Amino acid sequence: MKIYLAGPDVFLPDAIEIGRRKAAICDRHGLIGLYPLDNSIDLASSDASRQIFHGNEAMMDDADAIIANLTPFRGPGADAGTVYEFGYMAGSGKLCLGYCNDPAAYADRARRFTTVSEQDGRLVDAEGLTVEDFGLPDNLMMIHALDLHGAPLVLPRERPVDVWHNLAAFEMCVRLAAERLGAES
Repeated sequence: MKIYLAGPDVFLPDAIEIGRRKAAICDRHGLIGLYPLDNSIDLASSDASRQIFHGNEAMMDDADAIIANLTPFRGPGADAGTVYEFGYMAGSGKLCLGYCNDPAAYADRARRFTTVSEQDGRLVDAEGLTVEDFGLPDNLMMIHALDLHGAPLVLPRERPVDVWHNLAAFEMCVRLAAERLGAES
């Protein structure tokens, strides 16, 4: 069984090593991890971004499930590319699992990036836009899509010191995937 490993991990300085670690965890649980950086892309090509897009979609089409790293990236919520990949897999009817190494509620995370105040019984940001406040760790669409297409978002009890390299929540998702897909541990 193949698992597409989505997340902003591909932007880390040691992205290839993280991919290897994640693939090794999958292997220990009888699964094959498909990491986006495993695609062969000519980054000097004028259509490199299109090659990446098509390569990643081909990997997702080949996968039986996705494990999405939904740890906040460059803001209070998940990486936009990862959210697209998650939605693509959910729309394809495949098993969707996700983890986030920041257990804080989305509204609390928003406060790290902007002023949040109460106005007319709702939370608003510095621009007067409503801040989603359901006590969830991210946008309600992702949280409930996980409930519908896989399992609840996996969260640590406390934020790890290194949210990008702590793979405990990821490994929990791999275990869930192995159980759901009938892989041997």
